[in-house]
Amino acid sequence: MVISMSSLPEGTFSHAIRPFDTLPRLARKYGTTESAILELNPGMNPGSLQAGHTINICPGYTSRRSRISRTQLHLNNLIRLLWEQHVFWTRLAIISIVRNLPDASVVIDRLLRNPIDFQMALEPLYGRKIAGMFAALLRDHLVIAAELVTAARDEDTERAADAERRWFENADDIAAFLGRINPHWSEQEWRTMLYEHLKLTKAEAVSQITEDFSAGISLFDDIEEQALEMADVMTQGIIDQFPQRFRA
Repeated sequence: MVISMSSLPEGTFSHAIRPFDTLPRLARKYGTTESAILELNPGMNPGSLQAGHTINICPGYTSRRSRISRTQLHLNNLIRLLWEQHVFWTRLAIISIVRNLPDASVVIDRLLRNPIDFQMALEPLYGRKIAGMFAALLRDHLVIAAELVTAARDEDTERAADAERRWFENADDIAAFLGRINPHWSEQEWRTMLYEHLKLTKAEAVSQITEDFSAGISLFDDIEEQALEMADVMTQGIIDQFPQRFRA
């Protein structure tokens, strides 16, 4: 279905989809909402944006159905905070490991609290067993990352290659797990996002080892944005799976 431009809100323009564009990222960039973008593009498949195709975007536009409840806002803030802490403490752990700083052990301990915090957030929805399984997978993700950074720092290429292989296998396990527990989460979408997260995090570690600090700062901007994208995908999937919990 095609909407006449004359019937669209003032300020609407055509946006050409670029590689790695996602609905959450476009909504954040233009100060609108995912629901508002979908409203302006009937028939659009949010999980299959194709580079080169054009869609309608109206910066700042929201519709009545785009409004979120207080419980939805609280959930989104919580999940965003957890993913922000995930990448923030990962960055500090990378710096501490690469520089052999005396705070490395306490920084890593704080980083490993992140899976526990995720477990506490998910347990009321999925129960202790499932939330605990996700926490265990996320902890493995962080522990393997620390092994990889340490091996790279020590120029132990064999150990680094083994850690990287296990790191990506863990990402596959996380994506498959999330795809099983929530029908609104796509295993393929999570795998794509997690692979991007690993690629950016590895590049961040390399920037510290090579002392390319400007590149490291630029990379962290990308890491933070991508983490918020994962947070928004996680939030929306939870709201869609448990709509009765997030109406008020």
